[in-house]
Amino acid sequence: MGGVKALTIDHLAMNDVMLESLRGEGQGLVCDLCSDREVEKRCQTCKANLCHFCCQAHRRQKKTTYHTMVDLKDLKGCSRIGKPILCPAHPAEELRLFCELCDQPVCRDCVVGEHREHPCDFTSNVIHKHGDTVRELLKGTQPHVQALEEALAQIKGTNSALQARVETVANDVRSFSEGYIKAIEEHRDKLLQQLEDIRVQKENSLQLQKAQLEQLLEDMRTGVEFTEHLLTSGSDLEILITKGVVVERLTKLNKVEYSAHPGVTEKIAFSPKKKAGLCRGYEVYGAISTKEVDPAKCVLQGEDLYRAREKQTASFTLLCKDAAGENMGKGGDNIQVAVVPKDKKDSPVKTMVHDNKDGTYCVSYTPKDPGVYTVWVCVKERHVQGSPFTVTVRKRHRSHPGVFHCCTFCSSGGQKTARCACGGTMPGGYLGCGHGHKGHPGRPHWSCCGKFTEKSECTWAGGQSAPRSLLRTVAL
Repeated sequence: MGGVKALTIDHLAMNDVMLESLRGEGQGLVCDLCSDREVEKRCQTCKANLCHFCCQAHRRQKKTTYHTMVDLKDLKGCSRIGKPILCPAHPAEELRLFCELCDQPVCRDCVVGEHREHPCDFTSNVIHKHGDTVRELLKGTQPHVQALEEALAQIKGTNSALQARVETVANDVRSFSEGYIKAIEEHRDKLLQQLEDIRVQKENSLQLQKAQLEQLLEDMRTGVEFTEHLLTSGSDLEILITKGVVVERLTKLNKVEYSAHPGVTEKIAFSPKKKAGLCRGYEVYGAISTKEVDPAKCVLQGEDLYRAREKQTASFTLLCKDAAGENMGKGGDNIQVAVVPKDKKDSPVKTMVHDNKDGTYCVSYTPKDPGVYTVWVCVKERHVQGSPFTVTVRKRHRSHPGVFHCCTFCSSGGQKTARCACGGTMPGGYLGCGHGHKGHPGRPHWSCCGKFTEKSECTWAGGQSAPRSLLRTVAL
């Protein structure tokens, strides 16, 4: 937000520039005091580069009389000649302390000023804790470099296999086409153009994935190399100054998701015996196939697709199709299914996928509790058509504890105490229903709940208000 001036200063780079200037006989270096003349010596105590005139003046002052002065040519073998890092708020003071609360280096004036009562300590005392944090992040980032290198190696191998396979199929096409003069030659050219389109399509996909992985690898390498250089060559203060940028960068890199497998395969086949229609009036044979399952064309089927019962197995069928919408006709695809309750996303339901070897897959699962569930069905890590979808799981189907009868009088053999959920009664002290009497529904029904459909779910609640002597069994 603050522009270039707000960026963290790379003191390691400034040190490298200083060293390069020294190796070039000091060309380009000017005196730190007068900023005019070329540098001849360096004060090791002040860490300042001085010209001849300022060097003499430096020795004449009482405070700097006994400072150690070194010729520039004697510093060429040094690895660190950087200047002391001064406080931006108090340019006369060197940054020697670190404020834990503000997470930044400070000077003595800062400690007695705006950082008063903040927990501060010398940089040498806190570097171990903060340095370990950066090292842990670095450990987590380094394995990604190897993984990306292996992924790129697979991309290159797949690309080579693709090229070889394309050439092989092209030769097969040419050999098969020689027997049909112009009609076959025209058919051959069409096949080769189709093959070229497939190659371009697959190669473009590989090149895109390759470019993305290369960019990510470059980002990873840059982050790792910079952090390694900082930790091995940087001073405690330099590490602490740059820590925020490094931690943020490595954290973002660690969160980047990528696929370590090629996005396409080299699967291309030529079928010489397959009919290809008419060409110039001649029936020709030979077709190129790259038949692969297309998740967007796959279809979900079954009565249990959107409904299920608790503790009862529900199932549905996945029909796999290619990009043209034709059935695959073969199995072996990578199918992933997940059934997750909406209110318990961390407790997915166990699913079973059965390969029918004909391009269809039977998926089954048994939900434990009623409620709303989300179902994901993926092929090659991509959602199929209609996925994800919602399934409403109702309570388990309840069977009827009573009998399906015409009336209690008939089904109980004339028992007066037999009752029925339809609420019908008969005169003469009978508690149940009889033909043509009060409350009789006039059709067969269940004695437990009064429902008229024989194959139905019982709705009898079994509560206090329900009659306790309902007809349950009968001897006919």
